[in-house]
Amino acid sequence: MVRLDAQFARDDGVRYFNALYLEVTREVVRRLERRELEDPAFLEVLAVLFSNAYFRAVVDFAGGTSAGGSRAWAPLFAVRFDRRVAPIQFALAGMNAHINYDLPIGVRDTCHARSVTPRDGTAQHRDYVHLNAILADVQERVKPWLIPGALGLADRVFGRLDDIVAAFSVARGRDAAWVHAKTLWSLRGEAQLSSSYLITLDHSVGLAGRGLLTPTLLGLSRWSAAQGWLPRPARMLLGGPGAGW
Repeated sequence: MVRLDAQFARDDGVRYFNALYLEVTREVVRRLERRELEDPAFLEVLAVLFSNAYFRAVVDFAGGTSAGGSRAWAPLFAVRFDRRVAPIQFALAGMNAHINYDLPIGVRDTCHARSVTPRDGTAQHRDYVHLNAILADVQERVKPWLIPGALGLADRVFGRLDDIVAAFSVARGRDAAWVHAKTLWSLRGEAQLSSSYLITLDHSVGLAGRGLLTPTLLGLSRWSAAQGWLPRPARMLLGGPGAGW
């Protein structure tokens, strides 16, 4: 993720999700080192399989939209350079694809690798739920990066950003992902049905992603950062990435 951050263009919307994901990963590693979790090996395997799904998406869409790429990720990569879309929207769209589509597959595959069954109330499930608080804490911590400047306040008063942010919940998404993982586990002996289930999930998550990426007033902040003729105080007031990133 550190290497990707260096490779992404400054105005690439995927960079905002990557930065958020990197902060989350660092915090999870810190919690693992503190021995807060009951089955750290399970989450270590899940973290690797889960992040690999994101890296595959980056490769799949490296040359633009890909017919073979995930429909869940397609909306983010399709508008990654659209300056009408706010930084937090790119971050949420990435979280939508990664949590609602990639995570169920990651949990299923981790359960297979660790020879455990995804059941509620197990050590693995308790650790999984424990991460919700960590994710919520990181999300709050990075909000100044994602909704910067006075324009953020204006958009929250006059724009649609509040509606878009409220439409996505990390905890609800992860709860749903666990249910999907249990369903996929139950279908693991039914290849055709399992494939159909994932295709349907991929499409529905992609639809939600398009909704999260509706242009907002805060998208002007990304435009302002590219306007070298604007005085730096004006760019900072508008909350462009150049102000804090």
